[in-house]
Amino acid sequence: MAGYVVGGHIPIEVINRLLSEKPQITGITLPGMPTGTPGMPGEKPDRLTVYEIVKGSPPKVYATI
Repeated sequence: MAGYVVGGHIPIEVINRLLSEKPQITGITLPGMPTGTPGMPGEKPDRLTVYEIVKGSPPKVYATI
């Protein structure tokens, strides 16, 4: 998406942030299949953590929603 890798059931507000900020990263990911995220049934957990994807770097938090 616009040159970024987007993996997982990431809420649109985080994707919009990524596309507006245009950080120098490969992409973002939301590991697992948390309930309450786009496409998944159930209530959203209290917090979701979206991580940056950067080649050769350990995971770093991009957003907590």
